[in-house]
Amino acid sequence: MKTKKPAWLEEAVFYQIYPQSFYDYDGDGIGDLNGIFHKLDYIQSLGVTALWLNPCFSSPFQDAGYDVADYYQVASRYGTNADLKRLIVEAHRRGIRICLDLVVGHTSIEHSWFKASCQNCRNKYSDRYIWTSSVWDKGDRSMCFVNGYADRDGNYATNFFYCQPALNYGFAKPDPKQPWQQSVDAPGPLATRRELRNIMDFWLNRGVDGFRVDMAASLVKNDPGHRKTIRLWRDVCRWMRKQYPEAVLISEWGNPKEAISAGFDIDFMLHFGVKGYEKLLLDKDCFFRRTGGGGIYGFLQPYLAQVSKTKGRGFISVPSANHDFKRLRSDGRTHSDLKVIFTFLLTWPGIPFIYYGDEIGMRFLNRLPSKEGGYDRTGTRTPMQWNSRRNAGFSCASQNQLYLPIDPRRKIPTVNAQDHDPRSLLNHVRKLIALRKSSRAFQANGKLIPLYADPNRPQFAYIRKYREERFLVAVNPSIVPAEIRLNGIKIDNSALNIGNGIKASAGRNSTVLKMTGVSYGIFKL
Repeated sequence: MKTKKPAWLEEAVFYQIYPQSFYDYDGDGIGDLNGIFHKLDYIQSLGVTALWLNPCFSSPFQDAGYDVADYYQVASRYGTNADLKRLIVEAHRRGIRICLDLVVGHTSIEHSWFKASCQNCRNKYSDRYIWTSSVWDKGDRSMCFVNGYADRDGNYATNFFYCQPALNYGFAKPDPKQPWQQSVDAPGPLATRRELRNIMDFWLNRGVDGFRVDMAASLVKNDPGHRKTIRLWRDVCRWMRKQYPEAVLISEWGNPKEAISAGFDIDFMLHFGVKGYEKLLLDKDCFFRRTGGGGIYGFLQPYLAQVSKTKGRGFISVPSANHDFKRLRSDGRTHSDLKVIFTFLLTWPGIPFIYYGDEIGMRFLNRLPSKEGGYDRTGTRTPMQWNSRRNAGFSCASQNQLYLPIDPRRKIPTVNAQDHDPRSLLNHVRKLIALRKSSRAFQANGKLIPLYADPNRPQFAYIRKYREERFLVAVNPSIVPAEIRLNGIKIDNSALNIGNGIKASAGRNSTVLKMTGVSYGIFKL
């Protein structure tokens, strides 16, 4: 699908905010929209150009807001629709765009649509969700069903937890033996599609700049290759591009080839779907390990394969982390390690996404009790650490009122401690974002030329290029010093833009990089 992408994406840098953990303005222990509003100075100081807010709609919060009870109303714990509008207006004044999390594969069991669908008598919402024909019909084994929940004689399908009934977008290949499986063009699925557009239109018309779509590939069931789901999103994207040409659509798909074919502007390489991300940041032998790490190939090969299938039609994001898996600061990593990682992430093609707190090196907290369906993900959702005052400056509430506990260690990274330290991780991130914004070579469509990538060595060097402007980026995440030769490249240390621990020695027609352990360098060629 070829559509013109919003021009502002070329230099975009996103910052993901988990609203309940960012800043508590009203003092109830839970972050809110006014908290984000009052931290816009800080957000602007990072240099980011867009925010992705995790779900902020009305919800019983059995899954942290990914169980929506009303798509048209901001959750009261975050504020009001007027508060969101005020945040959008002020962010726009500062050149920052706002994207909301759109959860359209399922709702909460508390949603009025689902309550109506539970009724035994037929009504306009009876087919808004997927129900079997009888409570004794256990349904399709490829899906999960809850039985005996309501007076309705049937079982409902879920997408994740029991409290998240799957909305009915139809089945690509309905099983004739299962008459409750409706086709994608049946009245119920068509009504659900219309409501999807209504929701998007409501918020786009109020100034929102786009959406990150949760579980974007999950809509149509029994859909090999996601063909019908892709067709559905193509229709939505055509409509959105016509009505709101500068709005962006970001997918949680984990397969850029499919997602971008469906019309999405951005898809992520993540811990699921297309392989590669785990070999970069998550596995025990991933590239960014100071000991025992592997080469870059486990990430680079699948990444380049996806680029070849999506080039010119959309962007691939390699995020620092998100609310569903471990932060960068885990498994023994230090601020020095994170400087190397951010050097890579913020000079890489596509669109960077920074998860709140990663820019100061907040830690993943192990073994926290589950909160709102977080389970083993809870430790990556703890409150932002602003200063050394009470509750790390997140909230004036008592500790037992906090949404989640603050990192209990005596010395924790904070914004205040790093703000004016030129050597801090925070200011390293700021410098990299500024460098990215200053040169098209580092932006989304700048050309990538891998120079040094040995399957058995944990070093990597590559060129970013736009027209005649070229930069060399080299990283060594290992504690072991290394020396690599780059043939056909001539640089000297006077051309170093940002770096630590790398020296260049020029040969006749080559350059040797001498790299200390855990080092990085960016050179203008």
